[in-house]
Amino acid sequence: MSIYGRSRVKVPASTANLGPGFDTLGMALSLYAWIEMEEAAETVFHLYGDEMTGVPRDKSNLLYKVAQMVFAEAGVTVPELSISMYSEIPLTRGLGSSASAIIGALAAANAMIGSPLESAKLFDMATAIEKHPDNVGASLFGGIITAVWDGEHAEYIRIEPPQELEVLVVIPEFELETVKARGVLPAEVSVSDAVHNISRTSLLTAALAAGRLDLIGAAMQDRLHQPYRAPLVPGMEKLLAEAPGHGALGIALSGAGPTLLCMVDRRELRKQELELFLTETMRENGISSRTLWLSPCTTGVTAELLERNGMQNGSFLDMIKGELQS
Repeated sequence: MSIYGRSRVKVPASTANLGPGFDTLGMALSLYAWIEMEEAAETVFHLYGDEMTGVPRDKSNLLYKVAQMVFAEAGVTVPELSISMYSEIPLTRGLGSSASAIIGALAAANAMIGSPLESAKLFDMATAIEKHPDNVGASLFGGIITAVWDGEHAEYIRIEPPQELEVLVVIPEFELETVKARGVLPAEVSVSDAVHNISRTSLLTAALAAGRLDLIGAAMQDRLHQPYRAPLVPGMEKLLAEAPGHGALGIALSGAGPTLLCMVDRRELRKQELELFLTETMRENGISSRTLWLSPCTTGVTAELLERNGMQNGSFLDMIKGELQS
């Protein structure tokens, strides 16, 4: 009989960079993945939802490997696991699907064995896996994260998103792997481009902290990665240049793309116009796409140990249906 309980986590998607804050700024979004994990006689996966197509169902699965890192760090042995997952987060689209999986697995494995590892340790472990702290920090802590990584330890400050801030994403119907999107970046940049991004990252961070939505457009300009990645996303140059004229406060490539993200004032009257502009621009470039209206997620990952808190242990799919209907 297992000495460990069954853990359940809910983890948000994320967007990274927000334009100029390359590998530094991240924001959690109201799109989620759910994971349940418990000890088993043999390792088995129950993966649900369209976004799980093609995900490995053996011990090469990222969730299993990350869980084993937690057990090793905590000095326990749990070689066989039953893992269930449902995700709304599109794979390899720039919305933090890998970061949410990493944070979800860390939190689920940690909760399962009694939560011996603190959040700071989980953050360091996640950043070491992902190699940058923005997406994982946002999914772990929620809200807006500005963070640094020295190769061993990550430091961060969390910013509460302005209440008036809303997000519109346009998701092209093709995948763009991060390694490919990073491969087009130059090894060196000019001092003027570096100063351009440093100044705008500073302004954007301060504007978000102060709720100055009027400064977001000027602050989201980038020279370090978006100009080089634009050829990978047909229509991106037009969207970056013209979306503010259709109601966006600012627009940026979400993470490594190909999704683009608009920050929008909830009171904006041109939301339908903006949505149509995004999808029509994609269509003009031969790309099918879909849009989603999202909110910044302020809670980050949540974890519970079902057997130890007196809750009813309903089936995983029943729980998912309830979450999606709420």
